[in-house]
Amino acid sequence: MKSATLPSIRVEPDLRQAAESVLCEGETLSNFIEESLRAGIMQRKARQEFISRGLASRDEARQTGEYYAAELVHTELRSMLAHAEERS
Repeated sequence: MKSATLPSIRVEPDLRQAAESVLCEGETLSNFIEESLRAGIMQRKARQEFISRGLASRDEARQTGEYYAAELVHTELRSMLAHAEERS
């Protein structure tokens, strides 16, 4: 697939300087911006999927009438975390 360009954006000089100050050795500002864009896209997709799962869970709970107390869920999560920490 042929590559495409993104629109250029105007930023304050301080923002550009801050971005340039965190570049890794051999990394260009363009590389940094592309990587940041990819990370932002992944984060937004993950958030959308999280919300979708939450809404589906809510709908299922309404349909089945099966709900769980928050403290019960927190206890189970703490147990899962402790078990994972023991394994690592």
